[in-house]
Amino acid sequence: MRKLVFIFLVFIMHNSGYSQVDENQTGAWYMYFFNHQFKDSQWGIQGDFQYRDWQFLGDKEQLLLRSGITYKPKNAGVLFTAGFANITSGQFGDSDDTSNENRIYQEALIPQKIGSRFLITHRFRYEQRFVEGQDFRTRYRYNLFINVPFNNKDLSPKTIYGAFYNELFINGERNIGNNRNVELFDRNRTYLGLGYVLNTKIRFQLGWMSQTTDNWSKPQLQFSLHHNF
Repeated sequence: MRKLVFIFLVFIMHNSGYSQVDENQTGAWYMYFFNHQFKDSQWGIQGDFQYRDWQFLGDKEQLLLRSGITYKPKNAGVLFTAGFANITSGQFGDSDDTSNENRIYQEALIPQKIGSRFLITHRFRYEQRFVEGQDFRTRYRYNLFINVPFNNKDLSPKTIYGAFYNELFINGERNIGNNRNVELFDRNRTYLGLGYVLNTKIRFQLGWMSQTTDNWSKPQLQFSLHHNF
């Protein structure tokens, strides 16, 4: 009888852990992306600052600060980046508890154009993750971006464009310490939005993203500013 009670309690705790995230509540991400190519150089910098909320505002999901050094080989059609990120994650609901992660990453961006309007970018990213309370982890990511200008053939000033992406995350190490394991599949993000190119330096985007992890699935609104300075 005691064993049955114990199994029942473990089952309840296991499922309540997953139900802590309200999958029907739309969250919001506020993002600033920047990049700069040094004059007469193949080197540059890029990064992004993101505030992510479990709801529209008031329940912090994550604060992400990320930046890196870029290198663009001549006549290669690829942009390489090596960088660092710090992520502070909050819990859904009333709890003020947070956890921290430091992350090193390397990535390659490969742009291409299909037809006269389909602007495609492939991003391959490899992460080395130092998550608080876990063993060292790695993760592999692939993102397919598609931008489609509506009133021009490229992203020139005053262009309105459609934006789509899908990103797949795969865990490297499955064992994260203390007899805990994660799935090989980490998460997937699918995004659809609209963008506006203000000028050669600034463009805005507003869209909707569905994020599915191995535990839950949740919609997110995304507001982003893309700054080329």
